[in-house]
Amino acid sequence: MTGRPAPTALPRTLRAWLGLVAVLAALVVVALGVLYAGHSEPGTVDRWFVDPTADSVRPPWRRPALATDFLGEPAGSATLVVAAVAGCLLWLGRRAAVFVVAGVGLTVVTATLLKSLVGRTIHGADNLSYPSGHTAFLTALALVAALLATGRLGLGRTAGASLVLGAALVAGAAMGWAQVALGAHYPTDVLGGWCTALAVVPSTAWLVDRLVDCRADAGRSERR
Repeated sequence: MTGRPAPTALPRTLRAWLGLVAVLAALVVVALGVLYAGHSEPGTVDRWFVDPTADSVRPPWRRPALATDFLGEPAGSATLVVAAVAGCLLWLGRRAAVFVVAGVGLTVVTATLLKSLVGRTIHGADNLSYPSGHTAFLTALALVAALLATGRLGLGRTAGASLVLGAALVAGAAMGWAQVALGAHYPTDVLGGWCTALAVVPSTAWLVDRLVDCRADAGRSERR
């Protein structure tokens, strides 16, 4: 550990901006969920991009698509989370490690619950598709990493917002492309998964900070 203080989960410089982003993202998730509830066919917007019911990716891009998809599978996602938690415990502290688990975990749980609630399917009634859990997971992990980096590096609002938004866009675009190209999701499923992470992660960061700070305050009160 260095002499720098452990970063908060939600940097103060980004709280207002990310709060607005989280609200707007939640509205998009709800709107798309209502629009496509119970559907089993691609919508008009989906057809603008590609036929989402066909596995359209071919060599040499098939292997990168499959490798990216693996990062959202149980084995791949667990490996990424364990590595992130280990890194946090070594360099950033327990608050950061808790944020990784809570931020990613709550995002995946939210996406899973929304799948059952919305009931949109692809390739059969057993394949719930909205929102994309793979996209939600990788975007959430990228957001958590970017927020922790912003706090650790002491970035200002502009630089921090650019880092957070850039990380979310890169992770969401990469996984979203893989999911649509492999025929696993409609493009609007990917957008829903991306927005799910944008809605859940900032809220979780605020909650983690509140709980950790309250616990620290209680500890100091007991020692007096």
